[in-house]
Parts: sequence; C-alpha cells; structure tokens
Amino acid sequence: MAISFSEKQAARKAAQSRAASATASAQRTIETESAGLAALREALGNGLAAPFAKAVDLLDRATRHGPENSAPSGRVVVSGVGKSGHIGRKIAATLASTGTPSFFVHPAEASHGDLGMVTRDDVILAISWSGETVELRAIVEFSRRFGNSLIAVTAVPDSSLARQADLVLVLPEATEACPHGLAPTTSTMMQMALGDALAIALLETRGFTAEEFHKFHPGGRLGAKFNFVRDIMHRGAAVPTVSPDTPMSQAILTISEKRIGCVGVVDASGRLIGVVTDGDLRRHMSVDLLNLTAGEVMTPSPKTAPPETLVGEALAMMNQRERPFMALFIVEDDKPIGVVHMHDLLRIGVA
Repeated sequence: MAISFSEKQAARKAAQSRAASATASAQRTIETESAGLAALREALGNGLAAPFAKAVDLLDRATRHGPENSAPSGRVVVSGVGKSGHIGRKIAATLASTGTPSFFVHPAEASHGDLGMVTRDDVILAISWSGETVELRAIVEFSRRFGNSLIAVTAVPDSSLARQADLVLVLPEATEACPHGLAPTTSTMMQMALGDALAIALLETRGFTAEEFHKFHPGGRLGAKFNFVRDIMHRGAAVPTVSPDTPMSQAILTISEKRIGCVGVVDASGRLIGVVTDGDLRRHMSVDLLNLTAGEVMTPSPKTAPPETLVGEALAMMNQRERPFMALFIVEDDKPIGVVHMHDLLRIGVA
C-alpha cells in the first residue's frame, strides 16, 4: 500500500520531534552534571579545601618512593560498590598511571580473601555517596583493626563511613540528571572529578614527568607519542644538507635523492641557517631558478628541535596552524644531526 504525502510529512515531523526531545534531554543532563561539578569546585574553595590538601599529603607520604630502585612503602587501595565501584576502578587506574601505586578491591571480594592484598602501609580510599554501603563494612573494619589510614569519599558527613574514617572528603549535595532522581549520574561525575583532582594534585606534588608517564604507557598511540625524536630520526648520510652557495640544480637533486622533501642549508661551521622546501621551490619558480643558489632560495631560521624532544611535541610543532610543515630538523649546538618526516610519525602511529 502506497504511503501518502501527508503520511510522509507526519512521519518526518514525528522523527524531528523525537530528535529534538533527545537533544533537549542531553542538554538537561549535561547542564545538571555541570552544576554538580560547579558545586564541587566551589566546595574545593571552601570547606573541602583543607581535607583535600590533607588527603593529598597523606597519599603522597604513604606511596612516595624511597631510595632509588626501592619499592614504594604503600599503595592506595580503592573500594566501592555499584556505580561508586565502577568509578573507584577508574580512580585507581588513573592514580596508578600517574605515579601513585594503586589498585581496586571489590568490597564483596574483600571479605572472601582479597583483604590479603592489603598491607599495613596501604591507605584505603572508600567511596560511597550515602556512606552507608553495607558491603564496605569488612574493609572498613580491617582498616580499623590493622591501623590502615582510611579516607572516605561521601556526601553525608555524619554517615557510618564518615564516622569511621580518619579523613572525610565530603561531596556537596547535587541533583541527579535522572528525572526520577535515582540513577547515579551527577553524583558519579563528581566522584570521578574528585578522583582525577587527587591524581593530578599528587602528580604535580611529585613533579611526575612525561618521561615517567611513558614508563606506564609504552603501548599504542599514546605510548608512541612519548618516544623521543632521536629514536626515529634519519641520521648521518640520510640527512639532506647543502651549503648556501650550492646551485639550485644540485640542491634539487639532493632533495630528490634523500626523499625527505627538503634540504637543510648549513654554513661553513656546520650550523643550520635555513631550509629549502617544496614551498620555497614554488615561490621561486621561474626560468632563473636553476641559476640561483640555495642561500638565495632558502627560508632562514627554520623550526628545529633537540634530540630529546618527545615525538608528540614534534607532531604539534609540525602541525602548527599558521604554517604546517612536513619535515623537522633535529639539532645539537645548532648543527643538524637528524631529520624527522611526517611519514615517520605516521609509521609509528602518532600522526
């Protein structure tokens, strides 16, 4: 049976209405959760500031490495159940990846043997919005029995969990994005933001470097960004260079032979003073091009980087919005020791 024009119009309007309703719902959710984050930020400027700073200090002292090559004295043991547990796993992972030894223990499994993973030097970070999560009882009692420091993250300052804790991080009241006020949405967003804040504050307190971050992220595209350009650059005879008085006929031949797409121009002392790129060739394209010298065509003072530059930084330099370029010369004492091409970054999965 054929569908009439009016029926098609009605179906189209219904689809548009559903799309508008879904978009409005998404906007309300984001606005509600944003309000929760704003309340958390305000709290960190007031009553939450002091206990947060104490928590950072406690976690830092408990997990900071001792003498070189020695193991840290303690770890952060994160625990929570339900949505708070899911957030707890993420917090533990973020702490661990940013230099604070940490792992997650499910509260139900804790009372069935997993408490054996907790040592006397560990700090327990227990997460419960209500502070009355029954499943946390075993790990809380364990901390009281064996003297582990206990940090509570809760929205109820006089809850059972808060009363047992050595330090309480009280989250401000918030409206859940769920229209029934039941599904944890804004509350879990605030828990995760507070966990991120702890991790980054600890990272900055310790001066955790990009090189150290790479130790924990060796794989994938993220790991590739933390390689150094010295590890992937072309070296020695593969580096295209000519002198300023080199005829452009020879300079173009060098560009073709080295297959980098450009040639560096070095002075008598070997310092890089310019670069001739495809763009320079186009700008000087004329019948007289081959009669010019590399010094007359080059772009002076090209962008360069030292060999300890991270690959991710090199990519950012080459992708600069004003004037992107395809090859970056690596220098020491202003002398070219290597060159990195955008294709090298593509090859290792960064670009």
